[in-house]
Amino acid sequence: METLYVVLLGFLFLLAAFDLVVGVSNDAVNFLNSAVGSKVGPFKIIVATAALGLLFGVLFSSGMMEVARKGIFHPQMFYFSEIMIIFVAVMLSDIILLDIFNTFGMPTSTTVSIVFDLLGASVGMSIYKLSSSPQAMLSFKKYLVSNHIIADIHQKINLGSFINSEKALAIISGILISVAVAFVAGAIIQYLVRIVFTFNYKARMRWFGGMWGGISFSAITYFILIKGASHATFISPETKIWIEGHSGLIMLYSFLGWTILLQALNWLFNLNILKTIVLGGTFALAMAWGGNDLVNFIGVPIAGYDAFLIYLKHPGADPHTLGMVALTGKVPTPILFLLVAGVIMVFTLYLSKKAKTVIKTSVDLSRQEEGDERFKPYTVSKILVRSSINMTKGIKKITPQFLVNAIEKQFEPYHEEIKEEAGANGAPAFDLIRASVSLVVSSVLIAFATSLRLPLSTTYVTFMVAMGASLSDRAWDRESAVYRISGVFSVIGGWFLTALTAFTIAFTLAIIFAYLGLFSILAVALLVFYMMYHTSVSHKNRVEKEKEVEEEVYGVTEENVSERFLTLVAGNLKRVIREYRHTIEGLEKESVKSLRKTKKEIDEMAVRTKYIKDHINIVIERLDEMTIDSGSFLVQAMDYMREMVHSISFFSTHALKHVDNNHKPLKPIQIEELKHLAFHIEKVLKITLESIVKADYSTQELLLQEQAKGLRHIKLYRKNQIQRIKMKEVGTRNSILFLNLLDESKNLFLQAINLFKAQRDFVNYGK
Repeated sequence: METLYVVLLGFLFLLAAFDLVVGVSNDAVNFLNSAVGSKVGPFKIIVATAALGLLFGVLFSSGMMEVARKGIFHPQMFYFSEIMIIFVAVMLSDIILLDIFNTFGMPTSTTVSIVFDLLGASVGMSIYKLSSSPQAMLSFKKYLVSNHIIADIHQKINLGSFINSEKALAIISGILISVAVAFVAGAIIQYLVRIVFTFNYKARMRWFGGMWGGISFSAITYFILIKGASHATFISPETKIWIEGHSGLIMLYSFLGWTILLQALNWLFNLNILKTIVLGGTFALAMAWGGNDLVNFIGVPIAGYDAFLIYLKHPGADPHTLGMVALTGKVPTPILFLLVAGVIMVFTLYLSKKAKTVIKTSVDLSRQEEGDERFKPYTVSKILVRSSINMTKGIKKITPQFLVNAIEKQFEPYHEEIKEEAGANGAPAFDLIRASVSLVVSSVLIAFATSLRLPLSTTYVTFMVAMGASLSDRAWDRESAVYRISGVFSVIGGWFLTALTAFTIAFTLAIIFAYLGLFSILAVALLVFYMMYHTSVSHKNRVEKEKEVEEEVYGVTEENVSERFLTLVAGNLKRVIREYRHTIEGLEKESVKSLRKTKKEIDEMAVRTKYIKDHINIVIERLDEMTIDSGSFLVQAMDYMREMVHSISFFSTHALKHVDNNHKPLKPIQIEELKHLAFHIEKVLKITLESIVKADYSTQELLLQEQAKGLRHIKLYRKNQIQRIKMKEVGTRNSILFLNLLDESKNLFLQAINLFKAQRDFVNYGK
């Protein structure tokens, strides 16, 4: 029996390693967002700073490990075997949840996920215990009486006896409060700081940079002391009390000392104070995360380790009746566990691809310039933007004009300074002023809440501060506001979904494991590992495809534009020919699988083409002024290519919908007509393709002749279908499908000629 639990404990620590990987991949956005978005330095330098903070943070974390043991449930109410099942269910569900969020690039709170994992698993196990036989319940009550947990065996035991519900309620209230407070604080502070320094901040930083640095670093110092030292086991209680009692004095001396030091270094050695603030803030947030959020990943395995040590102290004890009263005490965490966890976290920071995806979501929502918007606008976001526009107009009407003009002047963009500061790294998403504000405000809010013993999520605070700062910094203008607000709502919705999903998964797994035992744990573990592998591969493929598409836009130069768009058009024409034929084959065989595969291929082509069309302005900007007409032909060619992709997409969709709904198949004569039509379409598209590839457009007459033949066949087949309808040989669904297929085929014929002419004009212009 002991061997079984040794294996189970080893499995818990293995899961902890995986949980650290998925957890750091998601939470890295908390402390890397500002530094990465402002491009304060090379990515390796930013990560090295954060990694150093993480390693310092793990040394402060041991005091937080008790949350996993007794923060959410009462361990004395469970036996050893039940505790281990709870912990395994928690770790597996946490990995599932965080990996899903990472794959979709959505930041969430690992604190909320682990709390509700613990809550769900303990509720599941509690229900299992409450539903046990009368004999088992009587035995359990005797155990509780003998350990002075309840007064007598007649005392009623219910779900509330097992769960520490106050903690979960505190977390939920913390979510609501932190989201609103962080957003408002970030918006107000950023607005005031921007008015003081403007976007052209170099001159003012020369004289007032030391003061801003003093404020920032004194806040960071306070943050490190309050958020870090308060949980460090190697700092004596007397020292902690002194720090808490003299926090005002510490802040004053820090402000004066940092102000003088930074101003002197700026004047004497031209120190970039803003970069120093951003890197210092990144270190502080990473240290706080490593010190406090580490419990989210290794707290449960360490609690399992503590439970196992209790089991070893009772040789021969039955794990199904051994109580866990000893877990309610205070147990120090072995420093080796902390260091190993810190090393895993550092390696994950450097190697995780999903971490970069999550960071990208946050940076894109807060970037200063326009760009590709990931989220679609909601009705609520449209109403909010419209309302804010009207409110702003109303405020301006009652505000003195001179004051409006003065404020507007402070917000005049000065992009050259930002680009110059970024150097070879390229223009950042936002400048160092906003990055420093985000870090300082986040640090102050987290430290203040910690000093008041209020539950707070680092993820919620840092993200909402960044969003509030973006709003007041006018990064959300009328071109992007509806998309950005929708994105923020999506992320916030994901946070609340985290709690519900974590609870549900952990609850379900605990019930399954309690009833089915070890084999169910093995089966679920294998499923989870497969899921992680599958999502990792799919995420890698998606990122590579996104890079390929971006390269087709951002890699365009005046010299290679013809070659690149020739490759794009030729590739799309080949796919249209192939997928048209595959769709007809799928219809003939009534193969839903084949049609779905075809539709997937077409959808990928449509996404690729849409991205290029939506970013055609970037390509046009890279063409010199002498090629304006050529750019016009290029836009035309892209429009016609997009229409062709639409037509083949609709063609495939109609076919898939018909077969998937199990409607009657097309008649053999209809299939033959479509095949004959496919012959003409392939001929037209191949002539178009060869002409474009060879840049030989002397085939126009031949192309028009083939098009005319195809259109005549479409007209004939439409008449044949009408005749079949009159003779009642076909039903309504058949007619809808066949006539739609003919319409989309006609569009392909027409757009092929338009594409041919537009590409001809684009290539031949200027020759």
